Amino acid sequence: MHRRMPALLSLLTVLALCSFGVVSARTVSARVAPRPAVTGHISKPMKQTAAPPTTADCEAQFGIACYQPFQLQQAYNLAPLYSQGLNGTGRTIVIVDSFGSPTIQQDLHKFDRAFGLADPPSLKIIQPAGAVPPFDPNDPTMAGWAEETTLDVEWAHVMAPGANILLVETPVAETEGVTGFPEIVQAENYVINNKLGDVISQSFAATEETFPSPDALRHLRSAFENASLHEVTVLGATGDDGATDAFLDGTCCYPTRVTAWPATDPLVTAVGGTHLTLGSRGNRLAPDEVWNDFGATGGGLSSVFERPGFQDSVENVVGPQRGVPDISMSAAVDGGVLVYFSFLPGQAGYYVFGGTSVATPLFAGIVSIAAQKAGHSLGLINDQLYRLAKNSGSGIVDVTRGNNSFSFTDANGNPVTVTGYTAGRGYDLASGLGTINAAKFVNAIAP
Repeated sequence: MHRRMPALLSLLTVLALCSFGVVSARTVSARVAPRPAVTGHISKPMKQTAAPPTTADCEAQFGIACYQPFQLQQAYNLAPLYSQGLNGTGRTIVIVDSFGSPTIQQDLHKFDRAFGLADPPSLKIIQPAGAVPPFDPNDPTMAGWAEETTLDVEWAHVMAPGANILLVETPVAETEGVTGFPEIVQAENYVINNKLGDVISQSFAATEETFPSPDALRHLRSAFENASLHEVTVLGATGDDGATDAFLDGTCCYPTRVTAWPATDPLVTAVGGTHLTLGSRGNRLAPDEVWNDFGATGGGLSSVFERPGFQDSVENVVGPQRGVPDISMSAAVDGGVLVYFSFLPGQAGYYVFGGTSVATPLFAGIVSIAAQKAGHSLGLINDQLYRLAKNSGSGIVDVTRGNNSFSFTDANGNPVTVTGYTAGRGYDLASGLGTINAAKFVNAIAP
């Protein structure tokens, strides 16, 4: 999720679908932490429909595309894997979110029934860092995290329908800076120490400059160091504010290029966002581009971490610093994914979400399938990603169009544009190494 959600990298975006009539779109630039992000929020009173909307429904009623599960499964070429029984069976995807959602069990079941998916073999919820406060639907922070939780769970499951899902809820909302991270670190260490999962999906982040010091940030890395030792893969969303990100108070944005942690951590695989243009069956109508519509994919150079060894091959791009993203998946709002939730009284229904917190659970699903094929968790995959990118048959598909420049209105009402990075051949700071053809990628990374 994104700060705009408590730093939760989502675009909590949202389109209150299942509605009819005139719709207004707005881009929200001002944010007060820890309110969840609602960038590119399109909404109006909903009227429930008997079935989820199609791409054509969304285009006709809202002027943007939306995609159902089978369309992204087709776009990422998952069918050859499923036909071999490779769907994440026997592996566990760990989803970490503050507060969670009180209706996630029934919402996932409803989502699965609507799209012809089987329920996951297991959906367990734990709170190892302390009991989560009772859910208050009138609390925008809790509601935002519940949206994020639902998005993460439903779409990790879409990609890897045979994988177990472990939802790890924490009792303090992650915002900018240190807040919420000690509880997240404690919870993730519990998961790792007890060997509860294979891949950890983190749809949250905080601008590096909002931490009191680089050392304050580094002192929060124990879970990632632990994951590396125990061969658990950790993913982190790069953000939804393009080449910039939010201030400590949660308002948008730094007038200069900045990046967000934990995506910038060398022990984390940073997941950025792309824009997919798909037909009704999920076939690509155009090559993927860097996501930049109601928000934009995070990407740039860390101010805390030096270039890790796995990026030596792209030193000409990153110089002496850690660059993000490493890989990118679908994150656009115009081409967002459908999510069903019912935790808000009288507002149950389907919504459209975009943001890098869509991209991150999507990639977590693919990693879990690769872990199934390998017969074990993969651990830190960054070295492998950069090696595989040199091989045209590896399933890493270059993204060569678009940029992550970002425009917003500052606190004084002045328009600001932070010029971002442009995609090109090979590694770049807008799309990383590119995106994924899952069938080829899984066979390459877990031969």
